[in-house]
Amino acid sequence: QVQLVESGGGLVQAGGSLRLSCAASGRAFSSYSMGWFRQAPGKERESVASITWRGDRTYYADSVKGRFTISRDNAKNTVYLQMNSLKPEDTAVYYCATGTYYGDKFSPGDYWGQGTQVTVSS
Repeated sequence: QVQLVESGGGLVQAGGSLRLSCAASGRAFSSYSMGWFRQAPGKERESVASITWRGDRTYYADSVKGRFTISRDNAKNTVYLQMNSLKPEDTAVYYCATGTYYGDKFSPGDYWGQGTQVTVSS
């Protein structure tokens, strides 16, 4: 079992920054690849960024490339999402999840956090 708890969301003006954290408890966090997803009202959930278990590869949705950075600290059982140059269209509930890579594609697995709200005002 892995428990995931996100934090760091909030209200920010367009152009601002936030850093989301996803703290994991349970077994073998360092063996999991991790991803961040988001879901806006009335829209489907989308993948935002992911990182391999060793942190040696990262992937980003085209909509966030150059603005968001995913990282992890396995010693702290935490994965981060640094979000810069935020836009109103980034407004969503952000979730972290464990998962697996199939080639370059990250597929979420069984463990999800409860989500943290990010609201970007124009």
